[in-house]
Amino acid sequence: MSVIALIPAHNEAERIAATIAAAHAVPGIDRVLVIDDASSDDTADLARSAGAEVLALETNLGKGGALQAGLDSVAADADIIVLLDGDLGKTAGQAGLLLDPVAGGSADMTIATLPRPAGSGGIGLVKGLARAGIKALSGYEPIAPLSGQRALNRAAWTAATPFARGYGVEVALTVRAARAGMRIAEVPTDMAHAATGRDIAGFAHRGRQFVQVAGALWRLWRGVDL
Repeated sequence: MSVIALIPAHNEAERIAATIAAAHAVPGIDRVLVIDDASSDDTADLARSAGAEVLALETNLGKGGALQAGLDSVAADADIIVLLDGDLGKTAGQAGLLLDPVAGGSADMTIATLPRPAGSGGIGLVKGLARAGIKALSGYEPIAPLSGQRALNRAAWTAATPFARGYGVEVALTVRAARAGMRIAEVPTDMAHAATGRDIAGFAHRGRQFVQVAGALWRLWRGVDL
């Protein structure tokens, strides 16, 4: 059984090496592929130095596009894919909690639930929209509708891809997997990534996320190309 971790990364130089080291240490993960989404820093060089395979994109495709490029490059070889954000640092080592139920055959897709990060400045609008939209479109009500930390077997990713663009990727994965009858398990973890603060950049990020999540839900509802 081949297990490949896909790590989309854009300007994650500060944490990418620690994330890769932790992912490599997870029993069962055979390969770690970083998809460098046209970073302007040295994310790609640091990822190579840390022992990851690197797929360097010439133009920024956003999270969903980067994941699709990564999946396209490994799909023929992977039995299970593990999706990890580039800023998890050493907490990426908990990916084994996601992998075990899928490798053991008790789930088709697992989703990490994360503790609320200290200093998080969000008020829950994006998460509320995502949770309500997923339930309305699939009947499944997730605890962690926006979690990007997941493991999927071939049946699940075949049913749930191509990945939706941008930050709509997670809601689309969940809706499509649930509609296809995949067994979904949400797994408590202590994973942690960089929190988005209550500043102009933070609110701008959440605004983009809201728009892209809403767009993905609308396209799923209309049945149009994601």
